[in-house]
Amino acid sequence: MIALLQRVSEARVEVDREVVGEIGAGLLVLFCAEPQDTEALAEKMLSKILKLRIFGDEQGKMNRSVQDVGGGLLLVSQFTLAADTRSGNRPGFTGAAPPALGEVIFNHFVALARERHPVVQTGRFATEMKVHLVNDGPITIPLQMSA
Repeated sequence: MIALLQRVSEARVEVDREVVGEIGAGLLVLFCAEPQDTEALAEKMLSKILKLRIFGDEQGKMNRSVQDVGGGLLLVSQFTLAADTRSGNRPGFTGAAPPALGEVIFNHFVALARERHPVVQTGRFATEMKVHLVNDGPITIPLQMSA
């Protein structure tokens, strides 16, 4: 399972020029399931994301989590995080979960996030999306977990 977190001051996702998800300050999470991933691994990933201390405290040190600061989560599925670029000039995507499994894992991840965090928005699975963000910092953190 791969996630790319971007601390943002604002972010939104559009599909066909319609805003389908939008947050103010918080985390934009680009999310990719891999073939061996499970719902239990999605729970572990979410716990890490919610507790990761990448927001500033009173002294400006990264010492607070998205939960501590009451930030939003914008969750966007993105199979291209599993790109294999080791050979040739065209990336391969066999490292990403098949679409049916990817959707199950992503939907489970979203449902868990909505249970555990007050502000959760999403993109739309398997659609052409336009993601707009203002990266705050900039802070961008890659996460990868395996079973």
